[in-house]
Amino acid sequence: MDAPPPRPRPPQMRDRLILALDVPTVAEARAIVAELNGLVSFFKIGMWLLFQTETNALIDDLIAAGNRVFLDYKMYDIGETVRRGVQSAAGRGITFVTVHGDTEIMQAAVQGRGESPLKLLAITVLTSLDDAALHAMGYRLGVDDLIALRVRQAVDCGLDGIIASAHDDPESIRRHAGAPSLLVATPGVRLPDGTTHDHRRVADPATAIAKGADYLVIGRPILHAPNRREAAAAIIADMERGARPPS
Repeated sequence: MDAPPPRPRPPQMRDRLILALDVPTVAEARAIVAELNGLVSFFKIGMWLLFQTETNALIDDLIAAGNRVFLDYKMYDIGETVRRGVQSAAGRGITFVTVHGDTEIMQAAVQGRGESPLKLLAITVLTSLDDAALHAMGYRLGVDDLIALRVRQAVDCGLDGIIASAHDDPESIRRHAGAPSLLVATPGVRLPDGTTHDHRRVADPATAIAKGADYLVIGRPILHAPNRREAAAAIIADMERGARPPS
């Protein structure tokens, strides 16, 4: 049996760190990007900056400077609206876009992406939710079962990957879905001595990488650090530790 193709991820560990620019202004985001220049080259833009008037210019400038951009807009709308939104993102050179794990939405996103290299990631279950929270929202499934369902649907729809915590065990997710090439971007990552903030399913960087995460999405442990470069370097070093085979 032929080996599955390798997942499309960068060879350098530092390029697998995605910094969440969850700050209130574009000016602050630009200052952070400049501060981490040469160390971090992949940036997530989400709801914090979505409605700022200068965000489009920030996106264009990041891409023009050779950085990659992850639009974490969690698209959730009727199919045609999602298709058009993804089509626009693909035309701008965006690297990742998130959509909700609804079948119609995912199918529309794939249509909108077309032949572009844009990677589409499905939202499974937010890392701020656990079984009790899902049941309170009216879901009959718990976290594990809902993730398994949405992963199967994402694979069937032709998405490139998912958002899932290290606690959800990315390698196990791929194995059960029969999708060895499925990309997994993992939020809710904290250094061992750090606070979990509002995440309920967390892991340290080494554990997340060891469990099969392809990319780590990290914000506050770097953004709130006294020295952001030192914090980012420490996280990258811990990621590299997780990639080493156990002795």
